[in-house]
Amino acid sequence: MRVTPDPLEGNARLDEPTLAHVWHSLAGCPITDELLDWPPDVLALTNIVLTRAEAFRFTLAAAGWPPARYRDWAREVAEAGRQWSAWVDSRGDTIPGPVLAEWSVLRERADVPVEQIATGKERELCEALLTLHAIADEACAGLGIALDSSDGDGCAYRARGRELLARTGSLARVSPRFLRVLPKVVTPPTGMVAFTRYACVQGPGIAARWNKVPARHRGTDVTSEFANLLLLPWPMRVRESDFRPVAGSVQRLAKEPHGFFEFAPAEALDLDLLDRVLIAAREEVNSVDVVVLPESAISENEIGPLERLLDRHGVGFLYAGVRQRCPEPGRLPGNWLHGGINPRLEKGATVPSAPGQWFHIRQNKHHRWALDQSQVLQYHLGGVLHPDVQWWEAMEVPRLAVEFIEVAELTLVTLVCQDLASSDELASLIRSVAPTVLITVLLDGPQLTSRWAARYASVLADDPGSTVLTLTSFGMAQRSRPHGDDASSIIALWKDPRRGVREIPLEAGAYGVVVTICMNRATRRSADGRWPVDNATLGYDAAVHQIRPVAAGSGVPDSLPPPPATPGPLEIDELTILTGWAEAIAEVLAYAPGDAETILAEARPGAPWRSGFGLPEPSPQLGRAITAMGRAVLTGVPDGGMPTFDTVLSAASEDRDGESPLDALVWQVLRAMIEERRTRNPSMG
Repeated sequence: MRVTPDPLEGNARLDEPTLAHVWHSLAGCPITDELLDWPPDVLALTNIVLTRAEAFRFTLAAAGWPPARYRDWAREVAEAGRQWSAWVDSRGDTIPGPVLAEWSVLRERADVPVEQIATGKERELCEALLTLHAIADEACAGLGIALDSSDGDGCAYRARGRELLARTGSLARVSPRFLRVLPKVVTPPTGMVAFTRYACVQGPGIAARWNKVPARHRGTDVTSEFANLLLLPWPMRVRESDFRPVAGSVQRLAKEPHGFFEFAPAEALDLDLLDRVLIAAREEVNSVDVVVLPESAISENEIGPLERLLDRHGVGFLYAGVRQRCPEPGRLPGNWLHGGINPRLEKGATVPSAPGQWFHIRQNKHHRWALDQSQVLQYHLGGVLHPDVQWWEAMEVPRLAVEFIEVAELTLVTLVCQDLASSDELASLIRSVAPTVLITVLLDGPQLTSRWAARYASVLADDPGSTVLTLTSFGMAQRSRPHGDDASSIIALWKDPRRGVREIPLEAGAYGVVVTICMNRATRRSADGRWPVDNATLGYDAAVHQIRPVAAGSGVPDSLPPPPATPGPLEIDELTILTGWAEAIAEVLAYAPGDAETILAEARPGAPWRSGFGLPEPSPQLGRAITAMGRAVLTGVPDGGMPTFDTVLSAASEDRDGESPLDALVWQVLRAMIEERRTRNPSMG
C-alpha cells in the first residue's frame, strides 16, 4: 500500500483499501485492543472485512480448513467463546489464548490490502479473521435470545448486552449510525450457507428496535410452549365506495395520469360480533393468546375499545392494521400495524378485576399501494377509481424501521403488505436476523400459493428458515375476481420449514380462524465448520379451527370500562430492559446462585458500566423496578445466605393482594423468566 501521508490523518488518496481503512470507513473508529473488551465489536470488525474480501468462501474449500494448528478447531472455538464471555464479566484472568493469538495476527497485519485477503495471498491473516469471527459469534450466544446454559459464566455480560440492544438497537458499542450487530434467531434448515448463528452485522440504513416481553403460559414443562392465534379476516365485506379518490389529486390527465386514493370503510368495528367470536374461540381452544387483523382493518380511534374488549376475554396480544384519516391539512395519513401487549403479561390468564394500560408497539408500512389498471379491474373498482389513472395510496412514507418482539419462546416480526416483497435493505435485515415467525397483514386478494405473497413466504421459510403467516381481508379476497374468475375464500397462508405450506380458507358461516402454533427445538448450523447445536426454536402449526360466532354475546361491549386514567408503571423499552435483567437473574440462580448479588448490583442505577458504554441511567420508574426486583430476589434470604432458584420461583408464584402495580409487574416478569429457564432445561435445579 502506498499512501502519503497516513490516510487516517488528513485527506490523502488511498491506492488500495486496507483492513484498517475498511473498518475505519465503515465503523468510524480505529482498530485498537479496546475492541477485545466487547465480543460483538470484534464480530463486526471481522465480518465487515471478510465480507468485503469475499473470504468466507475459503471455509468451503475441500482442503486447508480448518487451520491445522488447531487439534479440534470446532471444540476450541466454542470453548474460547464461552471463556471470552466469562472474561468480560470478571476481567480477572487473561483473555482466552486463541483470541489473543488470532488478534495478534490481525493487529500486525492491519495494513494489508483487502485485495490480498480476497485472492488468498494472506492465508494466515485470513485464518485469523475467520477464527476470530467464529469465536466472537460464539461469545454472542444468549445476548439477545434466551438459550440453554450449562453454567453461570457471562451472565452479567449478557445482561449488559441486552440493555445495550434495547437502548441503541445494536449489540455493538459502535454507533448504530455506522453499523448494527443484531441477534440471529434461526439458521437456514435446508443447507443454505450461513457463517454466523448467534449474531449478524447490518448497515445503518434501517432502525431496528428489540422488544423483550415476558409473556407466556404458566408452567415449566413443554406444554406451556404454544400460542393460539385468532385470525380475523375483517372487514368481511368491502364495498367499492370504501375506496375514494383524494379530491384534486389527479395530475397530468393527458399522459400517464396519476392520483391518490384512500381506503375508508363506512362501517365501524363490530364489537358485539367480535365478542361472540371470542366466546366461540375460547370454547374451542380454551384461551385466545393473540388476535390478528389485516391491514387497515380498524381506525385509529378503535384501538382503545378493542383492547379493552380483548382484555375482558383474556387475550394477551393484538396485531391490527390501522388506517388513519388525514391528521391535519397538508399531511398524509399513516398506515401501520398496531401491536398491543396486555399489561398482565400472561397467555391464558383469567379475566382481571380492573383494566390496565396496554404496552404499544408501532410497525409502520413503508410502501404505498399502487393500483394500476389491472388491479382496478381485478378488484372491480372502476366505478370510483378510473382505470386509466395510476392510483397511489394516500399515506406518509416514514423512514425504515423494524420492531422485533421476543416473546418467551418466539421472536416475531410483523410487516404490512408490500414490505414482505421488499428486495432492499429491509429484506436483508429480515433474512439476517431470521425471526421465528414473520406475520404480514395485507389488504389484498386471496392468499393462494400461486400469488405473490406465497412466493416471498416460501423464500423466507427456506432461507433463513422463518415461519411466515399472511392474512388478508375476506372482503378483499371476495372482490378479487380477475378475468371473471370465481371469488376465493383463502384468507391466510402459512408456511413453515417443518410442515410446508398451507392455504387457510374461511368457511361458510365462520368469522375467524384459530391457528395453534407450537414450538420445538431447531438446529443452528454454520458453514465454517462448527458443530451443529440444537438450541434454536421452530414454530409450526399444530391445529386450525374455523370459528363461528355464538348466538348471544356476553354483554361486555356495552359495559366496557373507560380507559385507565394514569399510564402504566413502565414503558415498553423499560419493560424490555427489566426483562433482560430478570433473565440474567434466572440464569444465575440456576447455575451460580452465589453471584446473584453481583447481577443485582450491575442492574441497579449508578452501576459504572453504563457510563463506559455511553448509556443513560435508568429512568426513575425503571430504577424503582430494578430495586424492587432486587428486594424480591432476596425475600426470605437469611443473613449470610443466598437465594436459590426454587425459593425465588416459589415466592414469585404466590398470589399477593394489595401490591402496587409496579411491584406486581416486577413479580410477574421475574416469575416468567424463571419459569422459562426451567422449561428450557428441566433437569437443572
